[in-house]
Amino acid sequence: MLVLALAVGGFAAISNALNGDTPAATASDAPRPDKPGSTPAAPKGSAAATSTAGAGCDEALLKVTAATDKAAYAPGENPLLTLKVTNGNKVSCEVNLGTSQMEYLITSGSDRIFSSRDCQAESSDLVKTIRPGRSETANFPWNRNRSIEGCQVVEAQPGGGGAYYVFTARLGNKTSHKAVFQLG
Repeated sequence: MLVLALAVGGFAAISNALNGDTPAATASDAPRPDKPGSTPAAPKGSAAATSTAGAGCDEALLKVTAATDKAAYAPGENPLLTLKVTNGNKVSCEVNLGTSQMEYLITSGSDRIFSSRDCQAESSDLVKTIRPGRSETANFPWNRNRSIEGCQVVEAQPGGGGAYYVFTARLGNKTSHKAVFQLG
């Protein structure tokens, strides 16, 4: 349960720490949910992932990428997952980078291992202006735990021993390419 609470807390810290090209806070900096097992629904009518800031801001030129801090992790070492949004427009764009729009998804083959939305205690909108050619990043420390929708307890843990995993970042309707990493 503690691992699940830390994962939820880490995700909640992301929206508070987005400020340009700096990394987000870690799980230890995040507020803890009142009940680790509770998952209130995301607010209805959340702002879209991207909204233009005047004429000339083309949403197709906003790129979402996924990365990990390493290609392989030793036993007990936790991956740091990074979601990055880059503005490829020639004008500034307003983008909703809030937790209402983000998802960090980990799979292994057809097995869905983890989603940051499964145990998200609350979500919020955070609209930021991204200048042309600039990026915003958000980091999420993954504690090697499994999750399922509704935040029910999952006894099984992801395997190590050289198993490969795929991290995909999502922001609203935009999905990154896959970032592959290995757990030892």
